Amino acid sequence: MTCPAPSEGQGLFPRALMPFVDPGSIVTFMTNVTDSHYDAAAGVKAQSVLLTVLGRYVLGRDVLVGTSSVLDVLTSVGVGEHATRSALDRMVRRGLLTKHRHGRRTYVGLTSRAEAILQDGHVRIWRTGAVESSWDGTWTLLSFSFPDSWQKQRHELRARLQWAGFGSLQGGLWVSPSTRDVTDVLDGVEGSDKVRVFYSRAESGMDVPAMLRDAWDIAGIADRYAQFLDRWNDPGSRAGGALATQLVLVTEWLEVIRQDPRLPLEHLPADWPAAPAQRLFRALHDQLDPVARMEAGERLDLRATNSEA
Repeated sequence: MTCPAPSEGQGLFPRALMPFVDPGSIVTFMTNVTDSHYDAAAGVKAQSVLLTVLGRYVLGRDVLVGTSSVLDVLTSVGVGEHATRSALDRMVRRGLLTKHRHGRRTYVGLTSRAEAILQDGHVRIWRTGAVESSWDGTWTLLSFSFPDSWQKQRHELRARLQWAGFGSLQGGLWVSPSTRDVTDVLDGVEGSDKVRVFYSRAESGMDVPAMLRDAWDIAGIADRYAQFLDRWNDPGSRAGGALATQLVLVTEWLEVIRQDPRLPLEHLPADWPAAPAQRLFRALHDQLDPVARMEAGERLDLRATNSEA
């Protein structure tokens, strides 16, 4: 049985909202699964674009997807068959995918861990967005002090804080704009009882832009948006079919915004490129979407999870 392509309200990347997934529950897996840096020149990696396919056409639909059809779609994106097979096997081993046999065909389905990752991506793209224009002036300050021998615990906590968008001011002092509930970020972290959280506002004469530059790589964040704008304003970047182009577009956009802590717009340079980059992304996404969904319905082998062999 082949399932039709999702309608506008289905899947990860249409605009229907899903519950927010806090970073503490998925950071361990995402730091291993997705690329750590966005580089337009390097192109997308197999696991990243595979997550896009799964989020767009498998998440929330109670279906499995045939691996042969996944290989076909990723080949059109420029990902080799060996890289795709390796990514699928790796995600099965890591508990992100389940494997099923129906006759001679192999299918994969999502685990709850994979669903959490994909839901997080959806929220970052369609709910929180790339621009923080309604900040109320509140900062969340988080401090911790671990023994020197606690290197593993320190590394895990730092990774979770970075995933959640915190910046490091100095030593064990981290900061994030807005009032943040860090309960899930700290969940399961050894030594979380040694973490202290405060909510504060900056003194009126404080140089907040300078603080942002100290705590985050402002130039690097801006550069990733600029790379995205340069690449996708070029008609040559859209030379492939609608499905392949949209998969690359979404994958690259998610790579960019996952490394952006959404700092207060009022304290960023006047020419901050996040808003124009987001407008370009959404315009191109919507332009490609009808044909991309139609093409996916023809190329992806989707099978209801409870269907008989």
